[in-house]
Amino acid sequence: MDSLLNLTSTNWSYYTIPVAFVLVMVPHAHAISLAGKNYDLSNPRNTEALCAKDTTLPKHIAKRIGRAKAAAANGFETLGLYAASVVAGNVAGVATGRLNALTAAYLLSRALYNLVYVHLQENARVAVLRPLVWLAGIGLIMGTFVLAGLEGNR
Repeated sequence: MDSLLNLTSTNWSYYTIPVAFVLVMVPHAHAISLAGKNYDLSNPRNTEALCAKDTTLPKHIAKRIGRAKAAAANGFETLGLYAASVVAGNVAGVATGRLNALTAAYLLSRALYNLVYVHLQENARVAVLRPLVWLAGIGLIMGTFVLAGLEGNR
């Protein structure tokens, strides 16, 4: 019986697309939970403005809400590109193990990006981590496209 951790015999890459979507939604859900009564279901894009006006909400929480919403927005901006790279890798016939490793690494980079952006940006000394983690994720996406191109040209 195949192990769940066997990255070479089972192609897990397509399954990572919904997982990536969930990882995009995590900071959004976190922002909603932090906003509490300031989350307006009828006008959710107004949440940050309502939080900024709420004098009972600690400033660092209001800023965290903004960063969580920004992390979610960034995730949505890159989700289509990621999904396209997964499809391209599969269609071109990139080796299963390699594709699984790239997609797993992307999921890890996305989770790390959320953590760094939402929670660690309060410390300006570690602010450089956010763009580095983002760049790593984009590098994994582009690497998947390059491998698809190389495989397609064989």
